[in-house]
Amino acid sequence: MASSTDSSAAVNDEVRQLYERYQAAESDAERREIALEMGKLDGRRYAEIYAALEDE
Repeated sequence: MASSTDSSAAVNDEVRQLYERYQAAESDAERREIALEMGKLDGRRYAEIYAALEDE
């Protein structure tokens, strides 16, 4: 379980950093790029959740 918690904390940090970058973005193009990164991160998070559910 520790690895799951560590992974969650790392993801939460990454989400926070992306959100801060999004808020500081100066152009729509930069915000769009960050939003795509957020989408990829969400995909990884859901994949981890589904993998954990399959292991139960």
